[in-house]
Amino acid sequence: MRKTATLTISLLAAAALLTGCGSEKKDAGPAKAGDAPASAQASGGAKGVAQEKKGVPHKVVFEVGGTGASQVMWIGSTNHFEQVTLPWTKTESMQLEDAELKVGVTVSVVPGSVKGPDGMLKAAPCTIKVDGKQVADNQGGKSAEPCKYKLKD
Repeated sequence: MRKTATLTISLLAAAALLTGCGSEKKDAGPAKAGDAPASAQASGGAKGVAQEKKGVPHKVVFEVGGTGASQVMWIGSTNHFEQVTLPWTKTESMQLEDAELKVGVTVSVVPGSVKGPDGMLKAAPCTIKVDGKQVADNQGGKSAEPCKYKLKD
């Protein structure tokens, strides 16, 4: 019985010590007139706390031309890879945030192969449009390069 009581007291003391170790406040003295309350600090209302910055929303349209089926990979707000029926279009709304506002984000579409007029496989034609303006293409499939564009605000 004595062992159980000693163990229980030890565990309670350890728990009390551990709960105090995570405290950010080093001085538990009286609050000063300029101190922000904890709720303001958590919500970002205090000076020196970084505010999340967001850019304007953009409509990004990925297109791959041709007929039949093909593999398509596109990178917008996330990465995707799937088998699609051509012609194919995907529209995403993207809004840059924080560091992306300075460096931008690369969006791209990598079309699979389609059969050309000569029977040989070639890259399918692709385009990217941002807010209605065409910003990238692979010259109707003449270039083997994927369509890519650096989206910036």
